[in-house]
Amino acid sequence: MARRLPTILPDLSFEEALEITKIHSIAGTLPSNVPLITTRPFRAPHHTVSSVSLSGGGKIPKPGEISLAHFGVLFLDELPEFSKSTLEVLRVPLEDGEVTISRVNASLTYPAKFVLIASMNPCPCGYYGSKDKECNCTPQQIAKYMGKISGPLLDRIDIHIEVTPVKYEKLESDLQPESSEQIKSRVNKARKIQLERYKDNKIFSNSELTPKLIEKYCKLDEAGKRILENAFKKLGLSARAYGRILKVSRTIADLAGEENILPVHIAEAIQYRNLDRKYWGN
Repeated sequence: MARRLPTILPDLSFEEALEITKIHSIAGTLPSNVPLITTRPFRAPHHTVSSVSLSGGGKIPKPGEISLAHFGVLFLDELPEFSKSTLEVLRVPLEDGEVTISRVNASLTYPAKFVLIASMNPCPCGYYGSKDKECNCTPQQIAKYMGKISGPLLDRIDIHIEVTPVKYEKLESDLQPESSEQIKSRVNKARKIQLERYKDNKIFSNSELTPKLIEKYCKLDEAGKRILENAFKKLGLSARAYGRILKVSRTIADLAGEENILPVHIAEAIQYRNLDRKYWGN
């Protein structure tokens, strides 16, 4: 599923393609027969990757995996298997969209605007919370496993989705899912809406909204405000989560072709923020 995401992301602009090509050229990963990268990158480093390989570095600092995933997807499978110190280097790039590498003789800043996708089991055996199989992990083992993912890092992930095992009946179903082309068509329409909306703000998408721009472009009606206020109090959301919920709801509205954020959009965005409270809240 993660590998399919680049196929439904918006088409690359020429400026984005140039930036990606420059980064891979500096890193020495640009194929000799490819003058310009025209597809969004997909990077999936192994969980043994070091913090230097992830963020970048070396005697002459080169881009790391997070910069090689610029304008594309960085996929971290089995997230708790990565070292905690390695995962923590993601916090600043996820917030600022760039990474700065400082050495004695140089300090370089590389762009790092990527979509982070991370997957993990709910516990070491994989069955905590399952309705079909019993978990055989102790509370201490589960707490240690979950504890590898810090709260500040979780707070920077916009959407948390619990995926249940696929039933045999669904595997044998004759129903045809939407193709990547169909989904990408909707995504491109939403991106055009955003490009037009933000043409005077020098940004390209909802993810780049600053707190000031959120106030301007993510206004809620009274019903939407009440829903968000109740969720904020019950879930104990942070100020960062508040802003991210608004940006996600703005994107949901754009995909639906709605000019304003409706209560149903804000309610859907809130649903994507409850797993951290379910598994990390106790």
